[in-house]
Amino acid sequence: MPTFTGYLRERSDDELVALLRSRPDLASPSPATLSSLAVRATSRSSLERALANVDASVLQVLEAVVALSEPGPVTAADLPGALGATDDAGVALVERALRLAVVGTLVYPDSADDDAPLQPSPGLAEILGPYPAGLAPLDAGVRRGPTPEPVDLSDLPTLLESAPTGARPVLDALLWGPPVGLAPSNSTAAAAAVDWLLRRHLLLPGDSRHVVLPRAVAIALRGGRTHASPAFPPSVPDDVPRRSHALVTAESAAAGERIVLLVARLVRLWEHTPPGVLRGGGLGVRELRRVAMALETDESEAAFVIELAGAAAFVADDGEDNPSFAPTVAVDEWAVRDVPDRWAALARTWRSMLRTPWLVGGRDERGGVRAALDPELQRTWAPRLRRSVLDVLAETPAGTAPDAAHVVALLRWRSPRSVPPAAAVQAVLVEAGRLGILGAGALSDAGRALLLETAPLVGAEPADPADALAAALPPAVDEILLQGDLTGVVPGRPSPELEDLLDRTAHIESRGGALTVRFTPESVRRALDAGATADGLLTELGTHARSGVPQPLEYLVRDAARRHGRMRVGSASGYVRADDPSLLAGLAEDPRLASLGLVRLAPTVLASQAPVRELVDALRAHGLAPVAEGPDGQVLHVVTAVRRVGRRATAGARRRATGAGPTVGGREVLTDERLLALVPQLRRAEQERKADEVERLPGALPPAPARRATAPVPPPAAVGTADPVDALVLLREAAAEKAEVWVELVGSHGVPQRRLLRPLRVEGGRLRAIDTARESELTVAVHRIATVTRATQDAPPDDRQETS
Repeated sequence: MPTFTGYLRERSDDELVALLRSRPDLASPSPATLSSLAVRATSRSSLERALANVDASVLQVLEAVVALSEPGPVTAADLPGALGATDDAGVALVERALRLAVVGTLVYPDSADDDAPLQPSPGLAEILGPYPAGLAPLDAGVRRGPTPEPVDLSDLPTLLESAPTGARPVLDALLWGPPVGLAPSNSTAAAAAVDWLLRRHLLLPGDSRHVVLPRAVAIALRGGRTHASPAFPPSVPDDVPRRSHALVTAESAAAGERIVLLVARLVRLWEHTPPGVLRGGGLGVRELRRVAMALETDESEAAFVIELAGAAAFVADDGEDNPSFAPTVAVDEWAVRDVPDRWAALARTWRSMLRTPWLVGGRDERGGVRAALDPELQRTWAPRLRRSVLDVLAETPAGTAPDAAHVVALLRWRSPRSVPPAAAVQAVLVEAGRLGILGAGALSDAGRALLLETAPLVGAEPADPADALAAALPPAVDEILLQGDLTGVVPGRPSPELEDLLDRTAHIESRGGALTVRFTPESVRRALDAGATADGLLTELGTHARSGVPQPLEYLVRDAARRHGRMRVGSASGYVRADDPSLLAGLAEDPRLASLGLVRLAPTVLASQAPVRELVDALRAHGLAPVAEGPDGQVLHVVTAVRRVGRRATAGARRRATGAGPTVGGREVLTDERLLALVPQLRRAEQERKADEVERLPGALPPAPARRATAPVPPPAAVGTADPVDALVLLREAAAEKAEVWVELVGSHGVPQRRLLRPLRVEGGRLRAIDTARESELTVAVHRIATVTRATQDAPPDDRQETS
């Protein structure tokens, strides 16, 4: 029977590439050799991750192989009958599931023959639990007294016909698992039935309070099956809504355009009034409500917009002494793009971000309210959840709009060992609808293109999500109808130039098939603050106005420009004043005081950007004798004055992208080209490592020259390994096969000892094994193992003295 490592070495390059593609964690980071690949593939974490991604039919095949391989053997031809496949569809489903399990090396055949026995991957049985397919282990039950006679299963139906009332219901309750039940109390009919079954060995005693249904009896009662029937994928119910393509496209385009607008409005809002950062990180509840009012939406959608902008690194903690959330330079590049490109950037961010916006407003473990942009809202499983939900929608017929319950039912078949909560699935559907990935609850063309970016179909043309949304959006309009009541109407989606003009000069009143805006003194003043002039604004409006600029709007613009800037406000950290103007003459123009930023406000007053202490020190170094004064004009001591001045800002704001997530699953996604190049590298490294190991054997304590000349050459099956990677593989394979190995251990004093062990479990850097010679169990750290050799009848005995 080949070992798991030997099976991997015999696989072709295409089969190894398929393995790495089906289990991406094996290739990231890249393994060094095929042996290290075998160690990683049999590790508990990798097997757990692989089982979390298999569907219910593959899980049934794995459970059947594990349950039937002891005492075994089980072949591919046995599986359809074991899983209850009675028609061609069931057989095809089982065959497909077995192919997927073999591709992922979760099971592997003993040889290349079609009827070769199947073996589970080392460590798989332990992860599936003690009751695979609801069957008890072979050694289940507590043996009391002499070993019971084996049950004649061929006469089981006849035996049960004479069973007392209540015996068959007990067996039926334990039949499909779990096979352990609570024994009833004495002096009852159920207790009598259980006692009857125990005497005939149809049940085995567990501990003092439980009984166990033996595996052989359960399989006989099941008719030789491990499962009642194959796990077919659930069909979409007839009551699930179906949407037309036109409706889905229209709703998707409207939602995509709206989310771009909301993010842009959030950025503009925080440009002028950046909110503060809570002491523990995150945004305060009052600030969230203020954002919701400004965006004219509810708090849950406002939290989603904030989290999306934070994950895209459009807003971040500015890192100042009094920190606040402010826009970053990344938003400037995003803002100049067209709507489809801006939407695509947001959709890609949502697809891969680790943030969970739906948790905002809920309670944490300590009872506190979870805040938006809170660092504690990151979950590594969030990208996988979004991907799995969208994959389910992509596999349904076009236009199908399932609700969360239907999606959970499909996910329960796709990944039965990692079914997400219904609340999380519902939240993902809501967020996808807000982004326009869904339209009216169904997957849109833009959403489908977003999925194909990371998992393109074979033979399918690459799709750009931005192009898909652009095809759904109505054509851009470069005209506006200005009216005498200071309103304007854009009959469609405004072009980027017109949208920028309206953002600077008007307030949005309504959106829909047409865009309605209103011009006010405040909106015009906002454009003037940005550096525009009255003539420039009127020229721009006239360029886009279909019927010219009406006179009321022209009067509004010119009146706002006439009043704009007549009063000016500035900032100063300090000032210098004197009753005698001659004392201040020449100070503002003195190049030696240029660093103070002195500005003459009046003949007797100078303003400065420097704080009070720096002003006093610089003027005294210039030969003057100033004193500091407080807001009431009273002279103060310099130290007192300095303490009453505000804190100085730190140099260089530290910006960080809040919630910016890594690639899918937190691992590098390797392309097929990378995988095809990786496999030959693994083979070459394996050959080089084997050549080096042959030179190093037989271990750290080589025999004498005379011994080397006369000692027989051991057969290949008995050759051990001193390589830590191969040692782990051998130990795991021996644990799976319940075989014995010779292990050379190095004690705390550096003295080696050779012991015959039967490994039970290898995990967490420790080996738990049975010492058959001493009839005891031991646990030893893996780094104390020098060599591992398979125990065979032809293996030569070790002539070194064994130490205890």
